[in-house]
Amino acid sequence: MKQTPIISMKKICKVFPLEVGGEQQVLFDVSFTINSGEFVAIMGPSGSGKSTCMNIIGALDGATSGIYELYGKDITTLLPDELAKIRNEYIGFVFQNFNLLPKRNILDNVMLPLMYRGLPMSERLERAREMLQLVNLENFETYLPTQLSGGMKQRVAIARALAGNPKLILADEPTGALDSKMGNEILKFFKKLNKELGITIVMITHEFEIAQYANRVIHIYDGRITYDGPVPKSESVLLKSEQKARQK
Repeated sequence: MKQTPIISMKKICKVFPLEVGGEQQVLFDVSFTINSGEFVAIMGPSGSGKSTCMNIIGALDGATSGIYELYGKDITTLLPDELAKIRNEYIGFVFQNFNLLPKRNILDNVMLPLMYRGLPMSERLERAREMLQLVNLENFETYLPTQLSGGMKQRVAIARALAGNPKLILADEPTGALDSKMGNEILKFFKKLNKELGITIVMITHEFEIAQYANRVIHIYDGRITYDGPVPKSESVLLKSEQKARQK
């Protein structure tokens, strides 16, 4: 039986209008699929288009042309309210700067996406506490984010992302605000979620050392995919793909 990809991008292009007039194209015919249970790093230098690609994957922005299917459904032309529902029900987000509400305790932060779903308080509490236990923060539910270390804040963000039981976690530079030790712990936890729970993870990064935690790399340079395959043993493979792209 053929597997339906969780993500299917078909000839995605993205063009932004410029304030001074004209336009700038940042993605050119980007096409790839990501299946259930994969751990994929989308990698590229600053300005490569990887963040724009992430925004389209996460239903935070739409493509100018092409087709984007999420769980087999074409969401390319959905309205903003429809995209908001897709984000809340199908995707768990983990951001570089955590995006926690500073004046709410971590239990409230984890419950937030469940509140938007309209779940009763009893269900929200039960699910949020399960997720805090999963990330080993069950004894900190009354703490404010300001009382936690960076690594703990990111674990709260992961618990929040998992609260809605998504099949897809979209992580944007998830270790960018952490020191190397804490960053490695978070990446190992992602690896565990992927291997033991089968959660599909798409991670955006510009660092090869971080991409090595994934099982597959999609490398973007100047808005085009230059490499899509297993994580190479050396970053030189990706650098050579950039050089070939520059020569075209």
